[in-house]
Amino acid sequence: MYKKKSPQTSMFETPGNFMMLSGLDPNNRWVRMSKLIPWDLVEEKYAKNFKETPFSHPAKSARMAIGTQIIKEKYVLSDDETVEMITENPYLQYFIGLEYFTNQAPMEASVLTLFRKKITP
Repeated sequence: MYKKKSPQTSMFETPGNFMMLSGLDPNNRWVRMSKLIPWDLVEEKYAKNFKETPFSHPAKSARMAIGTQIIKEKYVLSDDETVEMITENPYLQYFIGLEYFTNQAPMEASVLTLFRKKITP
């Protein structure tokens, strides 16, 4: 006997519904790697690259900037491919510090060039 299933509905098909990234597998390599990086120290050093002025726009977080570059180098991707990969993958979104999965790109590919200019040895 076969019972027909009702059509599957998904939170990903409804705009505005987002998956909380805290429910991800803690053994995933990106989750584990995110725990190894001293993000507070990285943030402290990264913040020194910015000067505050009355017209300053808030910069993206150090975790997003450095995390995106790590992903780009790990997979040997172009800037556009890196943003696309992050947009499709909740583990990569977690790695760069997002709290919720979103199918919207977290940044424009051109921002990756700005990230590289702010990251110093």
